[in-house]
Amino acid sequence: MVDKYLLQQKSNTFNYKQVAYAINVDTPTALRSIALYLAELAFDGNLIEVSPGKYKTPQRSNITTGVFVRRSNGKNSVTTDEDGETIFVAERNSMHALNGDKVKVIVAARRRGMEPEAEVVEIIEKNEQDFIGTLQVDKQYGYLQTDSKFLATDIFIPKAKLKGGKTGDKAVVRITSWPEDAKNPKGEVIDILGKTGENTAEMHAILAEFGLPYRYPESVEAAAAKIGPGITPEEISQREDMRDVTTFTIDPKDAKDFDDALSIRRLPNGNYEIGVHIADVTHYVKPDSTIEREAQKRATSVYLVDRVVPMLPEHLSNGICSLRPDEEKLTFSTIFEMDDNANVIKSRIARTVTKSNRRFTYEEAQSVIETGQGDMKDEILTLDRLAKILRKSRYEDGSVEFDRCEVRFDIDEKGHPISVFFKESKDANKLIEEFMLLANKTVAMAIGRPADKKKKPKAFVYRVHDMPDPGKLMELSRIAHTFGYRVKESGSSRDVNKSINKMLADIKGKGEENFLATLAIRSMAKAVYTTQNIGHYGLAFDFYTHFTSPIRRYPDMMVHRLLDRYLKGGRSVNVQKLEDECKHSSEMEQLASNAERASIKYKQVEYMADHLGEVYTGVISGVTEWGLYVELDENKCEGLVPVRDLADDYYDFDEKNYRLIGRRNNISYRLGDVVKVKVARTNLDRKQLDFALIDDRATREGEDLLGRTGSAAKLLNDKKSSKKNKKQKTRSHNSRRRR
Repeated sequence: MVDKYLLQQKSNTFNYKQVAYAINVDTPTALRSIALYLAELAFDGNLIEVSPGKYKTPQRSNITTGVFVRRSNGKNSVTTDEDGETIFVAERNSMHALNGDKVKVIVAARRRGMEPEAEVVEIIEKNEQDFIGTLQVDKQYGYLQTDSKFLATDIFIPKAKLKGGKTGDKAVVRITSWPEDAKNPKGEVIDILGKTGENTAEMHAILAEFGLPYRYPESVEAAAAKIGPGITPEEISQREDMRDVTTFTIDPKDAKDFDDALSIRRLPNGNYEIGVHIADVTHYVKPDSTIEREAQKRATSVYLVDRVVPMLPEHLSNGICSLRPDEEKLTFSTIFEMDDNANVIKSRIARTVTKSNRRFTYEEAQSVIETGQGDMKDEILTLDRLAKILRKSRYEDGSVEFDRCEVRFDIDEKGHPISVFFKESKDANKLIEEFMLLANKTVAMAIGRPADKKKKPKAFVYRVHDMPDPGKLMELSRIAHTFGYRVKESGSSRDVNKSINKMLADIKGKGEENFLATLAIRSMAKAVYTTQNIGHYGLAFDFYTHFTSPIRRYPDMMVHRLLDRYLKGGRSVNVQKLEDECKHSSEMEQLASNAERASIKYKQVEYMADHLGEVYTGVISGVTEWGLYVELDENKCEGLVPVRDLADDYYDFDEKNYRLIGRRNNISYRLGDVVKVKVARTNLDRKQLDFALIDDRATREGEDLLGRTGSAAKLLNDKKSSKKNKKQKTRSHNSRRRR
């Protein structure tokens, strides 16, 4: 029955659950058998595994198109447009395509047990990109030593194209040509960022690496400077005046852009009126204006280790729009009537004018919560109590409870990191978070669930979070079971998430905490912006959007405009145009997140360069075919133990069980294991931190994860090992010999 189903799929993709559903079987034994059968077919080349646990039948034409992925280690590939499969492309077959180029390829016939290969035959569309590195200038020419993981060679630059660059300068260079018979591409300097190693030059280099702006156009700054507060009697008369209601902000101590404020007052009936007041950015930033176009392009503020690169000019973000204390501000508000049990009796959305009475840092508000003393203690303690009820209810409804600390650096006047500290989410942070969640949810419901159920909801921007990948959830459930925890892999999202929350609570302080918490996070999808509302799985909300941070997020500005339009009875906007803007915002959010992580990584390497040779205890935070990533307990800095440095044995990468295992001694290093390492090497240009393992506290075969399971994964691994031994010509892409 399975084979018949597979023959009918043609170019469709499928996983084991879809197969089981189609042939009407649902027992754990049958599901396990189908999963094993599909994996065996893929190993033999009879199916294509387009992504982990997702398959298709190999019916592709030998000519296809896709996006080229270039790697500096020579492992180039093409991701096909047809089905998203990743196919290896040798450098000699690449036509010097660059990362992101749209290409046409010929796919070689798949041979049993071998990975498929492709050859680029045409570059359909070039992806214009810049490369960042350090200039070296000789008498006749210059060249760029790149920092990029997407290019292994230097870029040669004619002296006339150096733009005044000198040896040691950090520069942005664009490739202008790459002749087929040339080993190196040619390029021209686009910008000089400063001297390599200087803090500002390096931070700008990180932004440029991800295609993010590192300067603000003077024309946009000039346009912003002309904008005044505009809080006139006429404007106030068109808004709900809440200047006399007790209002305050709670933000990080170094924040200057205050997006949101809370107000609270007791009503005559004993209930509370709580206002979530958000900077009315779109009152000042008009559609199609210079400022608007720049904000739309940026889509988000970028938060690096030592600076904020704002979406809006600082005159607006830190001045006119920022809800600073003792200043009248124009706001867009969600206002709730709540009883003592945090039940929302009713709510409204209104444009308002407010005045913050006090600016609290999170530390100051936390002190009030912990001691019961301080400014506005009654208001803060009441909001904290209500927030805790809201949070408890949210978790009972199935919201996932991830609680991770963030790494922060104390930096000297030159930008050099001198110490590390951790930013933890405490009650004051959670107080703000809970009311922002409530406001975002309320706004989404106001548009997404019309009072007249016969009417179709108008086009809107939603923040959605899809269900976890079924394969990853199954793996989490399987592995958690070996430690004695139960994670549901099917059923309602509420039941699945409650089981994950219970596991996360039960593993606190135990040896397997890091391992299982990391797997749980990796099982989750990424949240994105879209017009297609599928709900927010992680929060367990049917309706959710982003309304509360328009100073730093463009989607919030989009929501403000749509909300104003629809509250006034306006018609629905063009869905496709809105969806395109949502997609752009999601992509820019991801780039900003990558840049933030890169800046943290840079500072981690810079900080650890002062601690070469020192020994630390850490946890294995990642396992790959090229080595073990270890996160240090003391400072959360992460580095690599290269597999080539594990000189005591030949180690294979066991992808199914997140470990490296030695062939002779059966010692295994698994995600979550505690190890001791020495700081061995640092490379700031590459943002690389290498550790050397100095102890052997690892898991031995018989005590490890694989030894405790009789799963399909183990059977499949045994079968694969047998086949590899019989066929000497078949090489495993999951192992690397020590060098």
